[in-house]
Amino acid sequence: MKFVPYLNFDGQCAEAFAFYAETLGAEVAALYRFGDESPGESDMPPLSDEDRQKVMHAELKLGDQVLYGSDSLPDFCDGEPCLPSAGMWVTLTVKDYAEGERVFAALAEGGAVAAPYGKTFFAEGFGQVRDRFGTPWMVCVAW
Repeated sequence: MKFVPYLNFDGQCAEAFAFYAETLGAEVAALYRFGDESPGESDMPPLSDEDRQKVMHAELKLGDQVLYGSDSLPDFCDGEPCLPSAGMWVTLTVKDYAEGERVFAALAEGGAVAAPYGKTFFAEGFGQVRDRFGTPWMVCVAW
């Protein structure tokens, strides 16, 4: 058994996962769009042309780890836009201070820094940022 975070986006999943793959040295292993790859089940709500281009499921692979994501459609969130992740952080543990600094700076570009990256009493490097896609990250040098 393992935990796998599943991130929800408002139409930017493909862009976010391409950015995460480049920034983290990962691979987008799967990306399925609602209109092209879904089996067209009868219980699916009708989709606009715009929604058909949104991502139904994406998988990012980094070694033996995965991160999942999709674009949330209002019909799947009680008719409201799905909110970005709240009450949780995706934690990245990195090998050294310089790698953490590089990753943090990339995630912070266009985002909002909650705790600047730097040395703390508990880690050689640590910072918290919500990236431009709304995903909250903690970057920490491995303990």
